[in-house]
Amino acid sequence: MGEPQAATDFDIVAELRDLAARRDITEAVHRYMRGLDRLDPALQRRAFHADAVVDCGLMKGTADEFVAFCQDFLGTMAATHHLLGQHRIEISGDTARGEAYFQAWHGVANEAGGVRDLFIAGRYLDEYACRDGEWRITSRLLVTDWVKDDPGSLDFFAANPGVVRGGRLGADPSQIGARS
Repeated sequence: MGEPQAATDFDIVAELRDLAARRDITEAVHRYMRGLDRLDPALQRRAFHADAVVDCGLMKGTADEFVAFCQDFLGTMAATHHLLGQHRIEISGDTARGEAYFQAWHGVANEAGGVRDLFIAGRYLDEYACRDGEWRITSRLLVTDWVKDDPGSLDFFAANPGVVRGGRLGADPSQIGARS
């Protein structure tokens, strides 16, 4: 008879699968955020499975409809910056649920040619699935926790023309010469 297994023993294969799933789910959420800020609809779309549904409060629809809505809506803004916070993921086989906190800044152009600083913070309540070896979002509900709308200023950039600024539509320094 063999020795009893110690309480500290665990299934390394199951642990690796869990870690890989968390990595891949997190990468899907990262593709979504980067697609928003770089105005890259193909990248944003790759966060979702084909049959995904999204409810962001301003619209509810398919992933294709949502991506088109986001790209059109955010494309009217001078710039955006979406930041992820903590991300809780519960995995059950080839499906998972998650809650990802976010804060988003939107440089909204005003009638006078200036900008407003619109901050929105909330959470994405997501469902994920692994299909054909790829984890992607199947359902997303955007929950808004707070909003702050302030007058903005571009004075810093005018006074510091050498500052490297983020860009969109392929003009960001991270996109020039390479696509991710």
